Amino acid sequence: MAGRLQDKIAIVFGAGSVGPGWGNGKATATRFAREGAHVVCVDFNPAAADETVAIIRGEGNAASPAVCDVTNSDQVAAVVAGVIATHGQIDVLHNNVGYATMGGPIELTETEWRKTIDLNVTGAFLTCKHVLPHMLVRRKGAIINVSSIAAIRWTGYPYAAYYAAKAAVNNFTMGLALQYEKDGIRANAIMPGLMNTPLIHQQISGQYKDADEMVRARDAACPMGHMGTAWDIANAALFLASDEAAYITGHSLPVDGGLTCRAA
Repeated sequence: MAGRLQDKIAIVFGAGSVGPGWGNGKATATRFAREGAHVVCVDFNPAAADETVAIIRGEGNAASPAVCDVTNSDQVAAVVAGVIATHGQIDVLHNNVGYATMGGPIELTETEWRKTIDLNVTGAFLTCKHVLPHMLVRRKGAIINVSSIAAIRWTGYPYAAYYAAKAAVNNFTMGLALQYEKDGIRANAIMPGLMNTPLIHQQISGQYKDADEMVRARDAACPMGHMGTAWDIANAALFLASDEAAYITGHSLPVDGGLTCRAA
């Protein structure tokens, strides 16, 4: 039986993991490959990209690595050109690169503010800038941008730049969807809630006494009683990338165990 992405070419920016375990991009790249896609696994860290590719190939599926700083237009263009030269098409663009740093306007430096905006928003702009012309030629394609429930509500952490950046990702996605809907290109965003991935141990654990306290507190805050995993994001991304979502565009999908349904 053919997979849901059989013979498609997918680029996952942010396909590595910042630590041991399954990050959202690593899981999504693996999930796409299991459904028949050749996945170009792009990451700033060569070792992280190589690790994801090794997992995919170890399962008998197709992947290739690429290294790129998504805030550098020339580097993004080079990766996209390489994919077109090798495969002749790009069917799925998945933007998973993200970054958060704690602080409000007083605590944040201007450098930290710009870094957060660049990694979350400018990166998605640049990948779309260089991929969209190739999707337009074929009049087909799916774009998935990973946002956050931080785009639409306070999450309990003081990271003003991240709130602003992810709100921008949602609205950028909406604009893409409506601008290109008649060209056969769909664009959607995924808004993860409280997830248990390596990233939280790197960027959030400092807000707690230790990692165990962080996990207990975040589990308790979730209506289902536990955080989500990277596979929850990967499964949502697979659906949005597949033909099963052919009539879905411009949507920002919460994957949060019901967290955003709460009034407070």
